[in-house]
This record gives sequence, C-alpha cells and structure tokens, in this order.
Amino acid sequence: MGDFYGESWLAARVMLLVPVLLSLSVHEFAHAWAAHKLGDDTAAQLGRLTVNPIAHIDPVGLLLPLLGVPFGWAKPVPINIARFYPNVNVRTGVMLTAAAGPLSNLLLAFAATLVLALLARLGAAAEGGAVAELIGTLVFINLVLALFNLLPVPPLDGSRIVDGLCPEALRPAWNAFSRLGPLALILVLVAPLFLGFSLIGAPLYHAQALLDSLFTTLAR
Repeated sequence: MGDFYGESWLAARVMLLVPVLLSLSVHEFAHAWAAHKLGDDTAAQLGRLTVNPIAHIDPVGLLLPLLGVPFGWAKPVPINIARFYPNVNVRTGVMLTAAAGPLSNLLLAFAATLVLALLARLGAAAEGGAVAELIGTLVFINLVLALFNLLPVPPLDGSRIVDGLCPEALRPAWNAFSRLGPLALILVLVAPLFLGFSLIGAPLYHAQALLDSLFTTLAR
C-alpha cells in the first residue's frame, strides 16, 4: 500500500510539474524571441532563446510544483532597450516583448486543446485517462499563467502593456500606482485566500468555456 501511495504521489507531481515546466519555458522563450525580433539579442547571448527548461527555471520556482502548488516561476528574461533597432519605439518595444509571454501561453492552451480534440476523435485519449489529464492540466495552467500575467500590476507583463498604451494625461497617476506595485501584487495573491475571489476567476471561467466548446465541436 505504501508503494501505491508513493506511485500516486509521484504521478500527481509529474502531471503538474511537466505542464508547469513547459508553460514557463514557452513563456520565457516568447519574451526572448520577441526581444530578439526587435533587435535585442541579450537573451539570445545568454542562452535564453530556447524552450529548454534548464535555461529558464528558477530552483525555488520549480520547488512549488513539486510540493503540489499549482504554479511556479522562472528566471526573468533580461532585456536591454538600448539594443532595440533604431526604428523601434522603446515603450512599444517593451510592451510587445511583455505581451509575447502571455500570448504564447494562450496559443499553447489553444494548441493543446486541438491536440486533445484530435486524440479524442481518434479514440487515442479516453476521457479521464492519463494523457487527457496531462493535456487538460497543460491547458488550465497556460490559461492561468496568461491571465495572471496580463493583470496590470507591476512587475507583471500586463503592467508593461498598460505602460506602453497609457496616455500622457494619465501617466502621473499610472506612475504613482506603479510605485505601489509590490503591495498591489501581494494583495492580488492573497485576495483568493482571505476574500474568497480571484481577479482572474471570471476571465478564466469564460476562457475555459470557449476552449471546452472548441473541444466538443472538434472531438465529434
């Protein structure tokens, strides 16, 4: 019985760790790829222009999924705005580089849904089976990672997107809010624990519903 529970524990961690590793690696690769396309090869020179998890994973961020926590983090991709091409507006370049991360996770969630639907159509992934569970977890984690990072709270990617789009008339107010970024991020993280709601709860529900609808349509 001890071996059974040991194997179950290990299987559960693998089901969580593999999607988290892939999702974080794709996210950071997308940042590096976008920066490289804009002229900044800093990340590429540091070996970060890859989906290899070894290049991106932070040991502490990796430990959480191993402990059963459904998220983690990777080492931030360095960006040197001085290396952007001369025709690239710095604020726009930073915004596009930031947006690439969440967008890559949304695309990965979409692609994983297509794969799951194809497998179901071919009868290769029974509902509730290990493959279906692994891919379903990949979809969920990528949606969470994308939506969480799109929150306009420094230092999340969403804050850099807002900074790039912010009108000059609102910039003093935005700069004042940005200085409170760490406090705001803590509030975002603890809100589900103490207030019983999550800022990404409603968007996550609708995003999952859309992908579920897509899966149902394609799997028939």
